[in-house]
Amino acid sequence: MNNSKHIQTILNSSIHSLKTILPMELNIQSPSMLSEPYIQKEIGVLIGLFGDIKGRVIIDSTSSTFSSIGEKMFGMPLEGEMLESFTGELGNMFAGNLCTHVGEQSFNVDITPPTVLVGNTKLLGFEKAFKLPTLIDGIGLLTILFTIDEDE
Repeated sequence: MNNSKHIQTILNSSIHSLKTILPMELNIQSPSMLSEPYIQKEIGVLIGLFGDIKGRVIIDSTSSTFSSIGEKMFGMPLEGEMLESFTGELGNMFAGNLCTHVGEQSFNVDITPPTVLVGNTKLLGFEKAFKLPTLIDGIGLLTILFTIDEDE
């Protein structure tokens, strides 16, 4: 297996997925590599990846950013349990779309159910990760983080 090719496919498919599920103007920044713990400050969603590549995807942002995305998509701001549920569902939509797109590249990836992370969370236990920051026009920053397990 060629992990670098798979990582490029995942990153390209992530961009495709974001553009498919988010009905707003996106400014997707250049990806960067991260090899240290990642601190998630407010709210995010974690979804496991398995198949041709094994790891996790984390979508991290603020409550106000996720709420504004929900407002753009559904016409009303979200808060509390509804915001947490939406955050998980947004992660599920993103990861499901990602799997469909990578499948079209003859690359097999499946996902676990989403886990919503609320509060300050320090993510450890990965050798390397790829960070894909995305500015959403008039809303805020959404950070997509891919951690890759090297134990294949």
